Amino acid sequence: MHSNGTTPVKHAAEAFERKAPVGSELPTLISPAYENQPLLEAFGELRADIEALVTRFGGVLLRGFQVPSVDAFQQFAAAFGHPLLSYEFASTPRSAVSSGIYTSTEYPAHQHIPLHNEQAYTREWPMKIWFHCVTASPEGGETPIADSRAIYRRMPAEIRERFEPGILYVRNYGDFDMPWQQVFNTEERSEVEAFCRRAGIRCEWKPDGDLRTTQLCQSMETHPVTGERVWFNQGHLFHVSNLQPEVRESLEELLDPEDMPRNVFFADGSPIDDAIFDEIRGVLDAETVIFPWQAGDVLMLDNMLVAHARTPFKGPRKVVVAMAEGHGNLANTTF
Repeated sequence: MHSNGTTPVKHAAEAFERKAPVGSELPTLISPAYENQPLLEAFGELRADIEALVTRFGGVLLRGFQVPSVDAFQQFAAAFGHPLLSYEFASTPRSAVSSGIYTSTEYPAHQHIPLHNEQAYTREWPMKIWFHCVTASPEGGETPIADSRAIYRRMPAEIRERFEPGILYVRNYGDFDMPWQQVFNTEERSEVEAFCRRAGIRCEWKPDGDLRTTQLCQSMETHPVTGERVWFNQGHLFHVSNLQPEVRESLEELLDPEDMPRNVFFADGSPIDDAIFDEIRGVLDAETVIFPWQAGDVLMLDNMLVAHARTPFKGPRKVVVAMAEGHGNLANTTF
């Protein structure tokens, strides 16, 4: 209860504009106790509810609160008690805004970023992720989300069985992927090698000085708190079928499969047919929840329970991101 006798208002997801599969309750909407209530002021009253709702539904949307600056957003994310994480072993370009706060993926505005759980292409990932909409695009630019538990349940059993041993990610850094210096935040080969040893990544320096890494990672995981199984990988982003057809064709004329900028294989190293990822993308599409951003929105997700994406947009758009509560599975990383 606030000093003015009001309490924060929580709504079911159906209370605001969104498109979602039948039965979805993502995201739960939380509104302020009074107009333009500062989000930081509301934190003490809201924290327990937010944490319970994120654990149950996977995500909450805090809308209508006053978030006057990126610093205020940073303080809100940090207030949950875990140090904000840096963005290591990057797969996409981002820029640091301030300590622990990053721009959302800096892909061109016309490109769609498919659903994914943050850093699911590694064996270490954040459990919590926050998005803050500073500027909402006038057209597009939504951050679609999807329940990873529902994706797992909807995924054909034969695909789950084939993916159960994990999947193998192969990256070749350089001209077509991000430079290894940017990915590992260092110019020193020895530091790259030390990171890879710790993370269970096989690294290889090629004659031209570029780097190749290979890592066997999970395709599905069990949530450490809820005990539920989730679909948890980025195979559909790394597989060559994610490339534009003309780009893929030109690269395949030049490179062997293991030399493609990014590719993914079954755990035994055998190729994965395009048709399998067609099915996987169909499941992801069927579970997608989409809603328009409003300036000031804060979306908090359990990164294992909920995947996120980005739609193309026009005009100005600024969404910043924070991550916390590192978790992982570094056991059985040899292959």
